Amino acid sequence: MSIRLSKLFGMEVYDSEAGYKGKVYEIIINLEKGRLETITTEPLKVKTKSDAKKILTEKSIPYANVRSVKDIILVSNRPVAPVEDSVPEEQPKYSSRYTSKYAPRR
Repeated sequence: MSIRLSKLFGMEVYDSEAGYKGKVYEIIINLEKGRLETITTEPLKVKTKSDAKKILTEKSIPYANVRSVKDIILVSNRPVAPVEDSVPEEQPKYSSRYTSKYAPRR
């Protein structure tokens, strides 16, 4: 399932114990890795770096903690185990009969 990034803005965020965390104001994206990093529940339009740091530490949720996104965003207190990109095992180019009989042993 996929969802547009623009749909996340303004969505309500709840934790796994049904506690209200706030609404999504900002989403921080890691462009090098191509993934979402952080959701903030307050705007990052601040005057000082210390205010921005406070929002990022106290009013932010790592995207790794997101469990589900549909009508609301459901987060846990701990990061969810990452889904590893599964790489299929290399398939033999010939039938197993050929490879078992004639393939060199490794």
